[in-house]
Amino acid sequence: MKTIYRKLLFLVLLLPFCAIAQNKVDGIVLDNVSGQPIPGVNVKIEGSSTGTSTGFDGKFQLTNVKPTDMLNISYMGYVTKKITVGSQNAITIKLEEDSSQLKEVVVQVGYGSVKKKDATGAVTVLGGKDFNKGLNVTSENLITGRVAGVSITGGGAPGAKSDIRIRGGSSLNASNEPLIVVDGLPLSGTKKDDQSSVLSTIDPNDIETFTILKDASASAIYGSRAANGVIVITTKKGAKGGVKVAFNSQTGVSTIAKKINVLSADEFRTLVNANGSAAQKAKLGTANTDWQNEIFSDVITSNNNISISGSLFDKLPTRLSVGNTNTPGILKNTSFERTTTSLSLNPVLLDNHLKIDLSGNLSFVKNQFQDEGSVISSAIVFDPTQSVYQAGSRYGGYFEWLEANGDVNLLALKNPVARINQNNRRSTSTRKWGNARIDYKMHFLEELRAVAELGIDRSDNNGYDETSTNSVSGYQPNTFSSGKWVNLGNSRHYTDSRQNKNLNAYLNYAKEFDKFKVDLTGGYNYQLFQRVGYSTGEVIQPNPAEDVTTDPDINLQSYFGRANVGYDSRYLLTLSYRRDGTSRFSEENRWGNFASAAFAWNIAEESFLKDNKTISALKLRAGYGTTGQQDITASYDYLRRVTLGTVKSNYVFGSTAYQVAKTEGYNADIKWETATEFNVGLDFGFLDNRINGTINYFNKKASDLLADIAYPDGANLRNSGFSNIGSVTTDGIEFNVNVDVLKKDNLNWNVGFNMAYLNQEITDLGETVPGFQGYMTGDNIAGGSNNKIKINSVGFNPSSFYVYEQLYDANKKPIQGAYVDRDGDGKITASDKYRFHKPNADYTFGLFSTFNYKKFDFAMSWRASLGNFVFDNISSDKGYLQAALRRDTDLANITPDYYETGFTFEDNGTTRYASDYFVKDASFIKLDNVSVGYTMDKSVLKLVALHFSLGVQNALVFSKYNGIDPESFSGVDGSVYPRARTYMFGVNANF
Repeated sequence: MKTIYRKLLFLVLLLPFCAIAQNKVDGIVLDNVSGQPIPGVNVKIEGSSTGTSTGFDGKFQLTNVKPTDMLNISYMGYVTKKITVGSQNAITIKLEEDSSQLKEVVVQVGYGSVKKKDATGAVTVLGGKDFNKGLNVTSENLITGRVAGVSITGGGAPGAKSDIRIRGGSSLNASNEPLIVVDGLPLSGTKKDDQSSVLSTIDPNDIETFTILKDASASAIYGSRAANGVIVITTKKGAKGGVKVAFNSQTGVSTIAKKINVLSADEFRTLVNANGSAAQKAKLGTANTDWQNEIFSDVITSNNNISISGSLFDKLPTRLSVGNTNTPGILKNTSFERTTTSLSLNPVLLDNHLKIDLSGNLSFVKNQFQDEGSVISSAIVFDPTQSVYQAGSRYGGYFEWLEANGDVNLLALKNPVARINQNNRRSTSTRKWGNARIDYKMHFLEELRAVAELGIDRSDNNGYDETSTNSVSGYQPNTFSSGKWVNLGNSRHYTDSRQNKNLNAYLNYAKEFDKFKVDLTGGYNYQLFQRVGYSTGEVIQPNPAEDVTTDPDINLQSYFGRANVGYDSRYLLTLSYRRDGTSRFSEENRWGNFASAAFAWNIAEESFLKDNKTISALKLRAGYGTTGQQDITASYDYLRRVTLGTVKSNYVFGSTAYQVAKTEGYNADIKWETATEFNVGLDFGFLDNRINGTINYFNKKASDLLADIAYPDGANLRNSGFSNIGSVTTDGIEFNVNVDVLKKDNLNWNVGFNMAYLNQEITDLGETVPGFQGYMTGDNIAGGSNNKIKINSVGFNPSSFYVYEQLYDANKKPIQGAYVDRDGDGKITASDKYRFHKPNADYTFGLFSTFNYKKFDFAMSWRASLGNFVFDNISSDKGYLQAALRRDTDLANITPDYYETGFTFEDNGTTRYASDYFVKDASFIKLDNVSVGYTMDKSVLKLVALHFSLGVQNALVFSKYNGIDPESFSGVDGSVYPRARTYMFGVNANF
């Protein structure tokens, strides 16, 4: 009996120790409806800093867990769940979607954040599940076509810069690019033309969210740099808990999707034999060369990224990411390679009163490029009857057009294959940027926070252009050597270093008073843009020449404030004010004042809708605000300046070269361009937000436009320069809807659709003389000389095509040289031109869909554009007879458009180049990407969850336009680098 009592006493004494025993807990988090695992769920032990997050397969593991511990399981869009561990070693947790999912999305706005339900402006937030699938080399490709009113037009060259327009931009000649802010640091978009863009230096795998601020009430807090909208990028951060490793790898095969249609070798022989002179017929070769095939090739691309995240010393959330992208171009000897490293540290100290966010990023980019437009243009029209190589050629063995005496034919096209192989153009770019953010919540007043951010963005670029001594350009006749050919050789080199320093310091006070919620922010911003080094030079033996120059610093300083006031979650008011100063303008015009106001009514929070089963969200918004623009290429245009000439413009007197000086033109009155915008919108959600979306109407007016215009004779010391002239109005409608069509166990189907209508009109261009038609704009088109095809005119869309109205015969065939005499003077002159269509679309559409069945997934993304037109400069320059038979010394191919028009060179090209016949409807529908995937969770391989995917990018294009691609940002289809079609295979591994 004593033995039994002793055992019972021992068990009683042991019970408290059992209660605090430490265990290991394995768990999995699933969607309550679909049963699918949810990655990235936060699992934390309440009252402690211990926690982790679920992997790709929804699984997690915690150690040192007591039975009395309570787990807090949270994930955005789902109802937070709490579970006591008890004696469980394996836990299955099912989360239910929060019916207010749309409302709880966090919106990153200037110097702070708000919940989506409390946002008063036109704001769109995109996270990982919303991003485009596939091999996205540059970050902006993640959201192409995903946001109503946001147009992203990428180029075909590897790593090429995309042109981004939010609501069409607002300026004529100042920057129309949106402000890019990454983790609180506004990035500079200034770069050399042969360098990759700002966003191409960021690994898309490191991006957590995009927040697009579209209207002035949302973006006015950024003031002078927000006239064209703001894109706020948040990168991925570490989280407390165990170490997680993710590896993403994608491999693709890129091929040219479409070639320019030109005559085949046999068709070209027929053309020359039928129309050419005896000398031209004698120039025909015996080969059958497809020159486009010779310069383009299929290539293999790769993208790899590995990231490690977790908590150092169980207290310091950390994430380290390393990535490499290697993208050869389909144009031979072009490539883009990027290696990135990013590190983030996010400690929370002083009992959650002090939050520190440290982020550092290093990007190293190597580019190989060509004079792409010129090379591709040569390949389009080089004589297809000639061989690539020619025996005995002193130009590296390549065929080239020569004069009868053996000299280079300077007027003829150069062999495009030789140009690619005999010219070596390369550049490297190192970009280092980082931001330190300190957020201190006052101990004596926890509603008050002091925030300071200090960031720097530095890029160091260098490059060179070397031409082979065996090339046409490398060989030059030297009359000082008895006319003998000598190898001169030449090269060009440059270095370019820039940096951008940023400081934000502000106070934030947030408090709830019964039904009132107040959030006040006020602070100061300082930003300095510097070109800290630049040199360029040419070496043409034996006389080297080098210029070393620097640009003036650009300094922006601002004071800002914002007030968010809410009552009972129903009525929301946002007021903001910013006073901006820029060093680009004189003291009299230096400062600009920008303010905004927005109001929102959460109708769904009213008593008559609060428990409505059909309407789950309904919010009406209205806002008005002003933003500014000062981003022009002329850094100090208001100053009277005298500049020194370069080594190329020295004055030589006798044997001595003297450096010259000249007085520059200036505009002392240049000042801020200002944009005012009104926006009204409605956010809606139905059936527990299974259907949700937004509709916006906006009207924007940009005044005192910063435009580069021609000056009248004698009005200035230069022919043209920046002035404040006129105004442009923009109005439009945006609509997007997201629908969960199916939401069942093991079966989910989601469809998203967006649409935008945009209308722009120039309403004023300042004082003009009688008969003034407008300012010609854009680059010169090929053919003729100094021919611009677009114009800015009052009452019309910016960059409208300015052309002659073509006349047609009874068979609807254009009559050469016959145009409408619009002014009735009996002759065709420049005054007979008219505005005919424009490059930008009236309507843009986006459609994307994701489908999941058990472990299989499918995604596709479509885009469409309606009402955009293109000037077909390939046909206008290469679609007439004399383009092939211009000289007796050489030949050139043409496009089959000649057989549609019968155009020759009889009118000397003075009007044919500008016929409205070449303005083509370029509306299109594109299947941007399609992919299918399969997930293999840890139940198979234990240690790792795998996801395999197959896909195609730039899969299909439907358009009436028969050129190489209907999508053209400039609206002029010349010799552009074609967009590749890429077939992809990807593997994602999560450990």
